[in-house]
Amino acid sequence: MKEPRVNLSDRRTFANKKVNVKYTLKRLLSYLKPSLPLFTVVFVGNLLSVLLSLLGPYLCGLAVGEIKADGITDFNKIIYYCVILAAVYIASELINYATTVGMAYVARKMTGKMRADLFKKLVHLPVGYFDARQAGDVISVLSYDIDTVGTSLANDVVLVLKSAVLIVGSLTMMLVIAAPLVLVFAVTIPLSLIITKIITKKVQPLYRKRSAKLGELNGFAEEVLSGQKTTKAYGREREILNRFQQKNEQAAQAYTTAEYYGTVSGPCVNLINNLSLTLISVLGALMYAFGWGGIGISQISSFVLYSRKFSGPINEIANVIGEFQSSVAAAERVFTVLEEKEEELFAEGALSLDCVKGDVDIKNVDFGYIAGKPVLKNFSLSAGRGDVVAIVGRTGAGKTTVINLLMRFYDADAGVITVDGHDVKDVTRASLRGAFTMVLQDTWLFAGTVYENLAYGAENATRERVEEVCKKAKIHSFITRLPQGYDTYLSDNAVNISKGQKQLLTIARAMLSPSPMLILDEATSNVDTRTEQIIQSAMTELMKGKTCFVIAHRLSTIKNADNILVMDGGNVIEQGTHGRLMALNGAYRKLYDSQFESY
Repeated sequence: MKEPRVNLSDRRTFANKKVNVKYTLKRLLSYLKPSLPLFTVVFVGNLLSVLLSLLGPYLCGLAVGEIKADGITDFNKIIYYCVILAAVYIASELINYATTVGMAYVARKMTGKMRADLFKKLVHLPVGYFDARQAGDVISVLSYDIDTVGTSLANDVVLVLKSAVLIVGSLTMMLVIAAPLVLVFAVTIPLSLIITKIITKKVQPLYRKRSAKLGELNGFAEEVLSGQKTTKAYGREREILNRFQQKNEQAAQAYTTAEYYGTVSGPCVNLINNLSLTLISVLGALMYAFGWGGIGISQISSFVLYSRKFSGPINEIANVIGEFQSSVAAAERVFTVLEEKEEELFAEGALSLDCVKGDVDIKNVDFGYIAGKPVLKNFSLSAGRGDVVAIVGRTGAGKTTVINLLMRFYDADAGVITVDGHDVKDVTRASLRGAFTMVLQDTWLFAGTVYENLAYGAENATRERVEEVCKKAKIHSFITRLPQGYDTYLSDNAVNISKGQKQLLTIARAMLSPSPMLILDEATSNVDTRTEQIIQSAMTELMKGKTCFVIAHRLSTIKNADNILVMDGGNVIEQGTHGRLMALNGAYRKLYDSQFESY
Protein backbone atom coordinates (compact mmCIF):
# COMPACT_ATOMS: atom_id res chain seq x y z
CA MET A 1 0.00 0.00 0.00
CA LYS A 2 1.25 3.47 -0.78
CA GLU A 3 2.15 5.88 1.97
CA PRO A 4 -0.13 8.93 2.02
CA ARG A 5 1.73 11.82 0.49
CA VAL A 6 0.88 15.28 1.71
CA ASN A 7 2.56 18.18 0.24
CA LEU A 8 5.86 18.61 0.04
CA SER A 9 7.18 22.19 -0.07
CA ASP A 10 4.24 24.32 -1.03
CA ARG A 11 0.80 23.97 0.53
CA ARG A 12 -0.55 27.23 -0.87
CA THR A 13 -3.90 26.93 -2.55
CA PHE A 14 -5.14 28.78 -5.62
CA ALA A 15 -7.07 31.10 -3.33
CA ASN A 16 -4.02 32.21 -1.38
CA LYS A 17 -1.57 32.62 -4.23
CA LYS A 18 -1.95 36.13 -5.56
CA VAL A 19 -1.03 37.22 -9.05
CA ASN A 20 -0.58 40.84 -10.07
CA VAL A 21 -3.68 42.02 -11.96
CA LYS A 22 -1.66 44.05 -14.47
CA TYR A 23 0.52 41.05 -15.15
CA THR A 24 -2.55 38.85 -15.56
CA LEU A 25 -4.00 41.23 -18.14
CA LYS A 26 -0.65 41.32 -19.93
CA ARG A 27 -0.67 37.52 -20.13
CA LEU A 28 -4.22 37.58 -21.47
CA LEU A 29 -3.15 40.04 -24.17
CA SER A 30 -0.38 37.65 -25.20
CA TYR A 31 -3.06 35.03 -25.92
CA LEU A 32 -5.04 37.61 -27.86
CA LYS A 33 -2.07 38.50 -30.06
CA PRO A 34 -2.54 35.73 -32.70
CA SER A 35 -6.10 36.95 -33.30
CA LEU A 36 -5.10 40.62 -33.36
CA PRO A 37 -6.05 41.18 -37.05
CA LEU A 38 -9.60 39.91 -36.47
CA PHE A 39 -9.75 41.75 -33.15
CA THR A 40 -8.80 44.95 -35.02
CA VAL A 41 -11.62 44.36 -37.50
CA VAL A 42 -14.00 43.81 -34.58
CA PHE A 43 -12.82 47.04 -32.95
CA VAL A 44 -13.25 49.03 -36.16
CA GLY A 45 -16.70 47.47 -36.64
CA ASN A 46 -17.65 48.44 -33.10
CA LEU A 47 -16.40 51.97 -33.72
CA LEU A 48 -18.49 52.25 -36.89
CA SER A 49 -21.57 50.79 -35.16
CA VAL A 50 -21.28 53.28 -32.30
CA LEU A 51 -20.69 56.24 -34.60
CA LEU A 52 -23.84 55.35 -36.52
CA SER A 53 -25.80 55.08 -33.29
CA LEU A 54 -24.48 58.50 -32.26
CA LEU A 55 -26.27 59.99 -35.26
CA GLY A 56 -29.58 58.94 -33.70
CA PRO A 57 -29.96 61.73 -31.09
CA TYR A 58 -28.86 64.34 -33.62
CA LEU A 59 -31.50 63.19 -36.14
CA CYS A 60 -34.13 63.01 -33.37
CA GLY A 61 -33.29 66.61 -32.45
CA LEU A 62 -33.71 67.69 -36.07
CA ALA A 63 -37.08 65.96 -36.27
CA VAL A 64 -38.24 67.57 -33.00
CA GLY A 65 -37.03 70.94 -34.31
CA GLU A 66 -39.48 70.68 -37.21
CA ILE A 67 -42.37 70.96 -34.73
CA LYS A 68 -42.99 74.71 -34.73
CA ALA A 69 -44.70 76.68 -32.01
CA ASP A 70 -46.89 78.45 -34.64
CA GLY A 71 -48.41 75.11 -35.62
CA ILE A 72 -46.69 74.92 -39.04
CA THR A 73 -44.99 71.55 -39.13
CA ASP A 74 -43.18 70.02 -42.10
CA PHE A 75 -44.22 66.37 -41.81
CA ASN A 76 -42.30 65.43 -44.95
CA LYS A 77 -39.04 66.44 -43.27
CA ILE A 78 -40.01 64.63 -40.08
CA ILE A 79 -40.70 61.44 -42.09
CA TYR A 80 -37.41 61.97 -43.94
CA TYR A 81 -35.47 62.19 -40.69
CA CYS A 82 -37.31 59.18 -39.29
CA VAL A 83 -36.47 57.03 -42.35
CA ILE A 84 -32.80 57.98 -42.13
CA LEU A 85 -32.91 57.33 -38.37
CA ALA A 86 -34.34 53.83 -38.94
CA ALA A 87 -31.71 53.07 -41.60
CA VAL A 88 -28.91 54.27 -39.33
CA TYR A 89 -30.06 52.13 -36.39
CA ILE A 90 -30.60 49.02 -38.57
CA ALA A 91 -27.10 49.39 -40.07
CA SER A 92 -25.65 49.93 -36.60
CA GLU A 93 -27.27 46.77 -35.22
CA LEU A 94 -26.23 44.63 -38.21
CA ILE A 95 -22.62 45.71 -37.77
CA ASN A 96 -22.97 45.13 -34.03
CA TYR A 97 -24.20 41.57 -34.68
CA ALA A 98 -21.25 40.84 -36.99
CA THR A 99 -18.72 42.17 -34.48
CA THR A 100 -20.30 40.13 -31.68
CA VAL A 101 -19.92 36.95 -33.75
CA GLY A 102 -16.34 37.93 -34.59
CA MET A 103 -15.51 38.51 -30.94
CA ALA A 104 -17.02 35.14 -29.99
CA TYR A 105 -14.67 33.53 -32.54
CA VAL A 106 -11.69 35.41 -31.07
CA ALA A 107 -12.70 34.25 -27.57
CA ARG A 108 -13.00 30.65 -28.75
CA LYS A 109 -9.53 30.72 -30.32
CA MET A 110 -8.02 32.31 -27.24
CA THR A 111 -9.59 29.95 -24.70
CA GLY A 112 -8.81 26.97 -26.92
CA LYS A 113 -5.13 27.92 -26.88
CA MET A 114 -5.25 28.54 -23.10
CA ARG A 115 -6.87 25.16 -22.47
CA ALA A 116 -4.34 23.38 -24.70
CA ASP A 117 -1.42 25.12 -22.94
CA LEU A 118 -2.87 24.35 -19.51
CA PHE A 119 -3.37 20.66 -20.30
CA LYS A 120 0.14 20.46 -21.73
CA LYS A 121 1.44 22.06 -18.55
CA LEU A 122 -0.49 19.59 -16.38
CA VAL A 123 1.00 16.68 -18.32
CA HIS A 124 4.52 17.97 -17.64
CA LEU A 125 4.09 18.87 -13.97
CA PRO A 126 5.80 16.63 -11.40
CA VAL A 127 3.94 13.97 -9.44
CA GLY A 128 4.33 16.05 -6.26
CA TYR A 129 2.12 18.77 -7.69
CA PHE A 130 -0.86 16.42 -7.95
CA ASP A 131 -0.12 14.79 -4.60
CA ALA A 132 -0.76 18.18 -3.00
CA ARG A 133 -4.04 19.03 -4.75
CA GLN A 134 -7.48 17.60 -5.32
CA ALA A 135 -8.11 16.45 -8.88
CA GLY A 136 -11.46 18.28 -8.91
CA ASP A 137 -9.78 21.61 -8.12
CA VAL A 138 -7.36 21.16 -11.02
CA ILE A 139 -10.22 20.15 -13.34
CA SER A 140 -12.14 23.25 -12.22
CA VAL A 141 -9.29 25.44 -13.48
CA LEU A 142 -9.20 23.55 -16.77
CA SER A 143 -12.93 23.89 -17.38
CA TYR A 144 -14.79 26.49 -15.29
CA ASP A 145 -12.05 29.13 -14.99
CA ILE A 146 -11.12 29.10 -18.68
CA ASP A 147 -14.81 29.22 -19.64
CA THR A 148 -15.22 32.25 -17.35
CA VAL A 149 -12.34 34.01 -19.11
CA GLY A 150 -13.78 33.16 -22.53
CA THR A 151 -17.28 34.37 -21.64
CA SER A 152 -15.90 37.63 -20.30
CA LEU A 153 -13.82 38.16 -23.42
CA ALA A 154 -16.71 37.42 -25.77
CA ASN A 155 -19.25 39.62 -23.96
CA ASP A 156 -17.61 42.11 -21.62
CA VAL A 157 -14.76 43.24 -23.88
CA VAL A 158 -17.17 44.13 -26.70
CA LEU A 159 -19.38 45.96 -24.23
CA VAL A 160 -16.49 47.92 -22.74
CA LEU A 161 -15.11 48.89 -26.16
CA LYS A 162 -18.51 50.03 -27.33
CA SER A 163 -19.18 51.89 -24.08
CA ALA A 164 -15.84 53.70 -24.24
CA VAL A 165 -16.53 54.98 -27.76
CA LEU A 166 -20.09 55.95 -26.79
CA ILE A 167 -18.87 57.91 -23.80
CA VAL A 168 -16.29 59.85 -25.82
CA GLY A 169 -18.65 60.42 -28.76
CA SER A 170 -21.58 61.48 -26.60
CA LEU A 171 -19.41 63.84 -24.55
CA THR A 172 -18.09 65.44 -27.73
CA MET A 173 -21.60 66.00 -29.10
CA MET A 174 -22.82 67.43 -25.78
CA LEU A 175 -19.92 69.89 -25.73
CA VAL A 176 -20.83 71.00 -29.23
CA ILE A 177 -24.56 71.36 -28.41
CA ALA A 178 -24.45 72.98 -24.95
CA ALA A 179 -21.09 73.08 -23.16
CA PRO A 180 -22.48 74.66 -19.93
CA LEU A 181 -24.77 71.67 -19.27
CA VAL A 182 -21.78 69.33 -19.38
CA LEU A 183 -20.63 70.83 -16.07
CA VAL A 184 -23.25 68.63 -14.39
CA PHE A 185 -21.02 65.63 -15.14
CA ALA A 186 -18.07 67.29 -13.41
CA VAL A 187 -19.84 66.33 -10.17
CA THR A 188 -21.51 63.05 -11.06
CA ILE A 189 -18.65 61.33 -12.93
CA PRO A 190 -16.04 61.64 -10.12
CA LEU A 191 -18.69 60.40 -7.71
CA SER A 192 -19.32 57.35 -9.93
CA LEU A 193 -15.59 56.64 -10.22
CA ILE A 194 -15.08 56.81 -6.45
CA ILE A 195 -17.94 54.38 -5.79
CA THR A 196 -16.73 52.01 -8.51
CA LYS A 197 -13.16 52.04 -7.17
CA ILE A 198 -14.30 51.28 -3.61
CA ILE A 199 -16.51 48.39 -4.74
CA THR A 200 -13.82 47.00 -7.08
CA LYS A 201 -11.30 46.86 -4.24
CA LYS A 202 -13.84 44.94 -2.18
CA VAL A 203 -14.93 42.58 -4.97
CA GLN A 204 -11.59 41.32 -6.33
CA PRO A 205 -10.64 39.02 -3.40
CA LEU A 206 -14.26 37.84 -3.17
CA TYR A 207 -14.20 36.52 -6.73
CA ARG A 208 -10.87 34.84 -6.06
CA LYS A 209 -12.44 33.16 -3.05
CA ARG A 210 -15.49 32.16 -5.10
CA SER A 211 -13.32 30.37 -7.67
CA ALA A 212 -11.36 28.62 -4.91
CA LYS A 213 -14.51 27.43 -3.10
CA LEU A 214 -15.97 26.09 -6.34
CA GLY A 215 -12.70 24.22 -6.93
CA GLU A 216 -12.97 22.70 -3.44
CA LEU A 217 -16.56 21.65 -4.14
CA ASN A 218 -15.55 20.02 -7.43
CA GLY A 219 -12.67 18.27 -5.70
CA PHE A 220 -14.94 16.85 -3.02
CA ALA A 221 -17.51 15.73 -5.61
CA GLU A 222 -14.82 13.98 -7.66
CA GLU A 223 -13.49 12.29 -4.52
CA VAL A 224 -16.92 11.02 -3.46
CA LEU A 225 -17.99 9.85 -6.91
CA SER A 226 -14.80 7.83 -7.32
CA GLY A 227 -15.44 6.12 -3.98
CA GLN A 228 -19.17 5.39 -4.26
CA LYS A 229 -18.82 1.71 -3.44
CA THR A 230 -16.94 2.42 -0.22
CA THR A 231 -19.51 5.04 0.80
CA LYS A 232 -22.38 2.62 0.27
CA ALA A 233 -20.57 -0.30 1.85
CA TYR A 234 -20.08 1.65 5.08
CA GLY A 235 -23.48 3.31 4.93
CA ARG A 236 -21.99 6.80 5.08
CA GLU A 237 -24.41 8.40 2.64
CA ARG A 238 -25.86 10.75 5.26
CA GLU A 239 -22.44 11.93 6.41
CA ILE A 240 -21.33 12.46 2.80
CA LEU A 241 -24.48 14.44 2.09
CA ASN A 242 -23.89 16.59 5.17
CA ARG A 243 -20.28 17.27 4.18
CA PHE A 244 -21.35 18.07 0.63
CA GLN A 245 -24.02 20.39 1.97
CA GLN A 246 -21.40 22.23 4.03
CA LYS A 247 -19.09 22.69 1.07
CA ASN A 248 -22.03 23.56 -1.17
CA GLU A 249 -23.17 26.22 1.28
CA GLN A 250 -19.64 27.61 1.48
CA ALA A 251 -19.45 27.79 -2.31
CA ALA A 252 -22.93 29.30 -2.53
CA GLN A 253 -22.10 31.83 0.18
CA ALA A 254 -18.88 32.81 -1.58
CA TYR A 255 -20.81 33.10 -4.86
CA THR A 256 -23.62 35.15 -3.29
CA THR A 257 -21.24 37.51 -1.48
CA ALA A 258 -19.16 38.09 -4.61
CA GLU A 259 -22.24 38.65 -6.78
CA TYR A 260 -23.82 40.95 -4.18
CA TYR A 261 -20.87 43.30 -4.04
CA GLY A 262 -20.24 42.85 -7.75
CA THR A 263 -23.74 44.03 -8.67
CA VAL A 264 -24.02 46.84 -6.10
CA SER A 265 -21.96 49.18 -8.27
CA GLY A 266 -24.53 49.06 -11.10
CA PRO A 267 -27.52 50.42 -9.14
CA CYS A 268 -25.32 52.99 -7.35
CA VAL A 269 -23.95 54.37 -10.60
CA ASN A 270 -27.41 54.22 -12.17
CA LEU A 271 -28.76 56.34 -9.32
CA ILE A 272 -26.08 58.96 -9.91
CA ASN A 273 -26.80 58.89 -13.66
CA ASN A 274 -30.51 59.48 -13.05
CA LEU A 275 -29.56 62.35 -10.76
CA SER A 276 -27.46 63.87 -13.54
CA LEU A 277 -30.35 63.52 -16.00
CA THR A 278 -32.64 65.32 -13.57
CA LEU A 279 -30.17 68.19 -13.19
CA ILE A 280 -29.70 68.42 -16.97
CA SER A 281 -33.47 68.56 -17.55
CA VAL A 282 -33.94 71.29 -14.93
CA LEU A 283 -30.97 73.40 -16.10
CA GLY A 284 -31.89 72.91 -19.76
CA ALA A 285 -35.44 74.05 -19.14
CA LEU A 286 -34.16 77.15 -17.32
CA MET A 287 -31.70 77.99 -20.13
CA TYR A 288 -34.49 77.64 -22.72
CA ALA A 289 -36.96 79.65 -20.65
CA PHE A 290 -34.57 82.54 -20.10
CA GLY A 291 -32.88 82.33 -23.48
CA TRP A 292 -29.44 81.54 -22.10
CA GLY A 293 -26.93 80.30 -24.65
CA GLY A 294 -29.46 80.32 -27.52
CA ILE A 295 -30.56 76.78 -26.77
CA GLY A 296 -33.70 75.59 -28.54
CA ILE A 297 -36.03 72.61 -28.05
CA SER A 298 -34.17 70.53 -30.64
CA GLN A 299 -30.81 71.07 -28.90
CA ILE A 300 -32.27 70.20 -25.49
CA SER A 301 -33.87 67.04 -26.92
CA SER A 302 -30.59 65.97 -28.53
CA PHE A 303 -28.60 66.82 -25.40
CA VAL A 304 -30.90 64.75 -23.15
CA LEU A 305 -30.61 61.78 -25.50
CA TYR A 306 -26.82 62.14 -25.67
CA SER A 307 -26.70 62.36 -21.88
CA ARG A 308 -28.46 58.98 -21.71
CA LYS A 309 -26.00 57.55 -24.21
CA PHE A 310 -23.23 59.02 -22.08
CA SER A 311 -24.45 57.78 -18.71
CA GLY A 312 -25.81 54.43 -19.96
CA PRO A 313 -22.37 53.02 -20.88
CA ILE A 314 -20.98 54.18 -17.54
CA ASN A 315 -23.74 52.18 -15.86
CA GLU A 316 -23.05 49.16 -18.07
CA ILE A 317 -19.34 49.29 -17.33
CA ALA A 318 -20.15 49.46 -13.63
CA ASN A 319 -22.38 46.39 -14.02
CA VAL A 320 -19.67 44.34 -15.73
CA ILE A 321 -17.02 45.30 -13.20
CA GLY A 322 -18.06 42.28 -11.14
CA GLU A 323 -17.88 39.94 -14.13
CA PHE A 324 -14.53 41.43 -15.07
CA GLN A 325 -13.21 40.80 -11.57
CA SER A 326 -14.50 37.24 -11.76
CA SER A 327 -12.66 36.65 -15.04
CA VAL A 328 -9.46 38.18 -13.65
CA ALA A 329 -9.67 35.87 -10.62
CA ALA A 330 -10.22 32.92 -12.96
CA ALA A 331 -7.30 33.99 -15.17
CA GLU A 332 -5.11 34.27 -12.06
CA ARG A 333 -5.83 30.63 -11.23
CA VAL A 334 -5.04 29.57 -14.80
CA PHE A 335 -1.75 31.48 -14.93
CA THR A 336 -0.82 30.27 -11.45
CA VAL A 337 -0.82 26.74 -12.87
CA LEU A 338 0.94 27.80 -16.08
CA GLU A 339 3.73 29.35 -14.02
CA GLU A 340 4.39 26.17 -12.02
CA LYS A 341 7.81 24.68 -12.59
CA GLU A 342 7.71 21.76 -15.00
CA GLU A 343 9.50 18.49 -14.52
CA GLU A 344 12.49 18.36 -16.86
CA LEU A 345 12.48 15.09 -18.75
CA PHE A 346 15.44 16.09 -20.91
CA ALA A 347 17.52 18.51 -18.83
CA GLU A 348 20.27 20.33 -20.74
CA GLY A 349 23.63 18.62 -20.29
CA ALA A 350 22.09 15.50 -18.76
CA LEU A 351 23.20 12.09 -19.97
CA SER A 352 20.90 9.66 -21.73
CA LEU A 353 20.92 6.13 -20.34
CA ASP A 354 21.59 3.78 -23.23
CA CYS A 355 22.18 0.03 -23.17
CA VAL A 356 21.27 -0.14 -19.49
CA LYS A 357 22.58 -3.20 -17.65
CA GLY A 358 20.52 -2.75 -14.49
CA ASP A 359 23.09 -2.19 -11.72
CA VAL A 360 21.42 -0.01 -9.07
CA ASP A 361 22.95 1.49 -5.94
CA ILE A 362 21.24 3.62 -3.32
CA LYS A 363 23.69 5.02 -0.77
CA ASN A 364 22.85 6.83 2.48
CA VAL A 365 19.66 8.42 1.16
CA ASP A 366 17.53 10.74 3.29
CA PHE A 367 14.14 11.91 2.05
CA GLY A 368 10.94 13.44 3.36
CA TYR A 369 7.85 14.73 1.58
CA ILE A 370 7.65 17.53 4.15
CA ALA A 371 10.71 19.35 5.44
CA GLY A 372 11.69 18.11 8.88
CA LYS A 373 9.64 14.90 8.59
CA PRO A 374 11.92 12.27 7.02
CA VAL A 375 10.41 9.13 5.51
CA LEU A 376 13.75 7.50 4.63
CA LYS A 377 16.81 7.85 6.87
CA ASN A 378 20.29 6.85 5.72
CA PHE A 379 18.73 4.27 3.40
CA SER A 380 21.03 2.07 1.30
CA LEU A 381 20.33 -0.67 -1.24
CA SER A 382 22.37 -2.49 -3.85
CA ALA A 383 21.03 -4.56 -6.76
CA GLY A 384 23.10 -6.15 -9.50
CA ARG A 385 21.97 -7.01 -13.00
CA GLY A 386 19.22 -9.62 -12.91
CA ASP A 387 18.81 -9.45 -9.12
CA VAL A 388 15.39 -9.61 -7.51
CA VAL A 389 15.15 -7.24 -4.55
CA ALA A 390 12.03 -7.44 -2.41
CA ILE A 391 11.02 -4.66 -0.04
CA VAL A 392 8.65 -5.54 2.78
CA GLY A 393 7.41 -3.87 5.92
CA ARG A 394 4.41 -2.41 7.61
CA THR A 395 2.25 0.19 5.90
CA GLY A 396 3.98 3.56 5.98
CA ALA A 397 7.45 2.07 6.38
CA GLY A 398 8.70 3.83 3.24
CA LYS A 399 8.49 1.06 0.65
CA THR A 400 6.77 2.99 -2.14
CA THR A 401 8.93 6.02 -1.36
CA VAL A 402 11.95 3.99 -2.52
CA ILE A 403 10.18 3.41 -5.85
CA ASN A 404 9.35 7.12 -6.14
CA LEU A 405 13.02 7.97 -5.76
CA LEU A 406 14.17 5.29 -8.21
CA MET A 407 11.81 6.71 -10.84
CA ARG A 408 12.75 10.30 -9.90
CA PHE A 409 9.17 11.26 -9.16
CA TYR A 410 10.98 12.99 -6.30
CA ASP A 411 14.66 13.71 -5.68
CA ALA A 412 16.47 12.61 -2.54
CA ASP A 413 17.32 15.25 0.08
CA ALA A 414 20.70 13.63 0.72
CA GLY A 415 22.64 10.65 -0.54
CA VAL A 416 23.19 9.23 -4.02
CA ILE A 417 21.20 6.93 -6.31
CA THR A 418 23.06 5.47 -9.28
CA VAL A 419 22.11 3.30 -12.26
CA ASP A 420 25.05 1.63 -13.99
CA GLY A 421 27.30 3.99 -12.06
CA HIS A 422 25.51 7.16 -13.23
CA ASP A 423 23.93 9.45 -10.64
CA VAL A 424 20.23 9.58 -11.54
CA LYS A 425 20.32 13.39 -11.12
CA ASP A 426 22.83 13.53 -14.00
CA VAL A 427 20.69 11.57 -16.47
CA THR A 428 17.50 12.54 -18.24
CA ARG A 429 14.31 11.53 -16.49
CA ALA A 430 12.92 10.23 -19.79
CA SER A 431 15.76 7.76 -20.33
CA LEU A 432 15.76 6.75 -16.64
CA ARG A 433 12.05 6.00 -16.63
CA GLY A 434 12.35 4.30 -19.99
CA ALA A 435 14.73 1.83 -18.36
CA PHE A 436 11.99 0.73 -15.95
CA THR A 437 8.70 -1.06 -16.39
CA MET A 438 6.16 -0.60 -13.62
CA VAL A 439 3.23 -2.73 -12.53
CA LEU A 440 1.41 -0.90 -9.76
CA GLN A 441 -1.17 -1.82 -7.19
CA ASP A 442 -3.37 0.95 -8.59
CA THR A 443 -4.20 -0.36 -12.05
CA TRP A 444 -4.75 2.19 -14.79
CA LEU A 445 -6.36 1.45 -18.13
CA PHE A 446 -7.68 4.08 -20.52
CA ALA A 447 -10.80 4.18 -22.67
CA GLY A 448 -9.83 2.11 -25.70
CA THR A 449 -9.61 -1.46 -26.97
CA VAL A 450 -7.91 -4.26 -25.06
CA TYR A 451 -5.21 -4.38 -27.74
CA GLU A 452 -4.54 -0.63 -27.47
CA ASN A 453 -4.18 -0.89 -23.71
CA LEU A 454 -1.82 -3.85 -23.93
CA ALA A 455 0.38 -2.18 -26.55
CA TYR A 456 0.49 1.10 -24.59
CA GLY A 457 4.12 0.67 -23.51
CA ALA A 458 5.31 -0.90 -26.77
CA GLU A 459 4.12 1.17 -29.71
CA ASN A 460 5.44 -1.19 -32.37
CA ALA A 461 4.01 -4.35 -30.84
CA THR A 462 2.27 -6.49 -33.45
CA ARG A 463 -1.00 -8.27 -32.84
CA GLU A 464 0.83 -11.61 -32.93
CA ARG A 465 3.34 -10.43 -30.32
CA VAL A 466 0.57 -9.17 -28.05
CA GLU A 467 -1.30 -12.47 -28.26
CA GLU A 468 1.90 -14.41 -27.61
CA VAL A 469 2.60 -12.44 -24.44
CA CYS A 470 -1.01 -12.79 -23.29
CA LYS A 471 -0.73 -16.56 -23.61
CA LYS A 472 2.37 -16.49 -21.38
CA ALA A 473 0.49 -14.30 -18.89
CA LYS A 474 -2.37 -16.84 -18.88
CA ILE A 475 -4.98 -14.27 -19.95
CA HIS A 476 -5.41 -15.10 -23.65
CA SER A 477 -8.42 -17.31 -22.98
CA PHE A 478 -10.02 -14.62 -20.81
CA ILE A 479 -9.57 -12.00 -23.56
CA THR A 480 -10.98 -14.27 -26.28
CA ARG A 481 -14.12 -14.71 -24.18
CA LEU A 482 -14.78 -10.98 -24.27
CA PRO A 483 -17.47 -9.81 -26.77
CA GLN A 484 -14.98 -8.66 -29.41
CA GLY A 485 -11.85 -10.33 -28.06
CA TYR A 486 -8.80 -8.09 -28.35
CA ASP A 487 -10.97 -5.44 -30.04
CA THR A 488 -13.33 -5.19 -27.06
CA TYR A 489 -13.67 -1.55 -26.05
CA LEU A 490 -12.90 -0.84 -22.42
CA SER A 491 -14.86 2.04 -20.96
CA ASP A 492 -13.30 4.81 -18.89
CA ASN A 493 -10.82 3.17 -16.47
CA ALA A 494 -12.13 -0.21 -17.65
CA VAL A 495 -15.10 -0.33 -15.30
CA ASN A 496 -16.66 -3.05 -17.47
CA ILE A 497 -14.12 -5.68 -16.28
CA SER A 498 -13.09 -6.76 -12.79
CA LYS A 499 -10.15 -5.38 -10.81
CA GLY A 500 -8.35 -8.69 -11.04
CA GLN A 501 -8.77 -8.77 -14.82
CA LYS A 502 -7.48 -5.21 -15.04
CA GLN A 503 -4.39 -6.18 -13.06
CA LEU A 504 -3.77 -9.17 -15.32
CA LEU A 505 -3.89 -6.84 -18.32
CA THR A 506 -1.34 -4.48 -16.73
CA ILE A 507 0.98 -7.43 -16.05
CA ALA A 508 0.73 -8.50 -19.71
CA ARG A 509 1.34 -4.89 -20.75
CA ALA A 510 4.54 -4.88 -18.67
CA MET A 511 5.69 -8.13 -20.30
CA LEU A 512 5.60 -6.39 -23.69
CA SER A 513 8.09 -3.76 -22.53
CA PRO A 514 11.79 -4.45 -23.29
CA SER A 515 12.98 -2.38 -20.30
CA PRO A 516 15.91 -3.98 -18.39
CA MET A 517 14.51 -3.09 -14.94
CA LEU A 518 11.17 -3.92 -13.41
CA ILE A 519 9.15 -2.52 -10.51
CA LEU A 520 6.30 -4.57 -9.06
CA ASP A 521 4.33 -2.65 -6.45
CA GLU A 522 1.80 -5.13 -5.04
CA ALA A 523 1.29 -6.30 -8.62
CA THR A 524 -0.94 -9.23 -7.66
CA SER A 525 -2.94 -7.56 -4.89
CA ASN A 526 -6.20 -7.66 -6.84
CA VAL A 527 -6.10 -11.32 -7.86
CA ASP A 528 -7.08 -14.29 -5.75
CA THR A 529 -4.53 -16.78 -4.44
CA ARG A 530 -5.44 -19.43 -7.04
CA THR A 531 -5.06 -16.96 -9.92
CA GLU A 532 -1.83 -15.69 -8.42
CA GLN A 533 -0.41 -19.22 -8.44
CA ILE A 534 -1.44 -19.65 -12.06
CA ILE A 535 0.35 -16.50 -13.19
CA GLN A 536 3.49 -17.05 -11.11
CA SER A 537 5.14 -18.68 -14.11
CA ALA A 538 4.22 -15.60 -16.17
CA MET A 539 5.73 -13.40 -13.49
CA THR A 540 8.89 -15.49 -13.50
CA GLU A 541 9.06 -15.10 -17.28
CA LEU A 542 8.51 -11.35 -16.92
CA MET A 543 11.30 -11.02 -14.33
CA LYS A 544 13.84 -13.20 -16.16
CA GLY A 545 17.11 -11.34 -16.78
CA LYS A 546 15.79 -8.07 -15.35
CA THR A 547 16.76 -6.18 -12.23
CA CYS A 548 13.55 -6.35 -10.22
CA PHE A 549 12.26 -4.37 -7.27
CA VAL A 550 9.26 -6.04 -5.67
CA ILE A 551 7.03 -4.54 -3.01
CA ALA A 552 4.95 -7.31 -1.56
CA HIS A 553 2.65 -7.98 1.37
CA ARG A 554 2.17 -11.64 0.43
CA LEU A 555 5.56 -12.86 1.56
CA SER A 556 5.01 -16.26 -0.02
CA THR A 557 5.51 -14.61 -3.43
CA ILE A 558 9.08 -13.42 -2.68
CA LYS A 559 10.66 -16.55 -1.26
CA ASN A 560 13.05 -16.77 -4.21
CA ALA A 561 14.19 -13.11 -4.07
CA ASP A 562 17.97 -12.58 -4.06
CA ASN A 563 17.69 -9.99 -1.34
CA ILE A 564 14.79 -9.08 0.94
CA LEU A 565 14.82 -5.74 2.76
CA VAL A 566 12.66 -5.38 5.84
CA MET A 567 11.80 -1.71 6.46
CA ASP A 568 10.44 0.04 9.50
CA GLY A 569 10.21 3.79 10.07
CA GLY A 570 12.27 4.57 6.97
CA ASN A 571 15.16 2.32 8.00
CA VAL A 572 16.29 -1.12 6.85
CA ILE A 573 16.15 -3.25 9.97
CA GLU A 574 16.88 -6.61 8.34
CA GLN A 575 18.00 -7.89 4.96
CA GLY A 576 18.98 -11.14 3.35
CA THR A 577 17.43 -14.17 1.63
CA HIS A 578 14.18 -15.72 2.78
CA GLY A 579 15.96 -18.59 4.48
CA ARG A 580 18.44 -16.34 6.29
CA LEU A 581 15.74 -13.97 7.51
CA MET A 582 13.59 -16.85 8.74
CA ALA A 583 16.58 -18.18 10.64
CA LEU A 584 17.13 -14.81 12.30
CA ASN A 585 13.73 -15.21 13.92
CA GLY A 586 13.24 -11.43 13.86
CA ALA A 587 10.85 -8.91 12.27
CA TYR A 588 10.62 -10.77 8.94
CA ARG A 589 9.80 -14.06 10.69
CA LYS A 590 7.01 -12.32 12.61
CA LEU A 591 5.59 -10.83 9.42
CA TYR A 592 5.78 -14.17 7.63
CA ASP A 593 4.23 -16.18 10.45
CA SER A 594 1.44 -13.64 10.96
CA GLN A 595 0.16 -14.40 7.45
CA PHE A 596 -0.32 -18.07 8.29
CA GLU A 597 -1.55 -17.87 11.88
CA SER A 598 -5.10 -18.61 10.85
CA TYR A 599 -4.15 -21.85 9.16
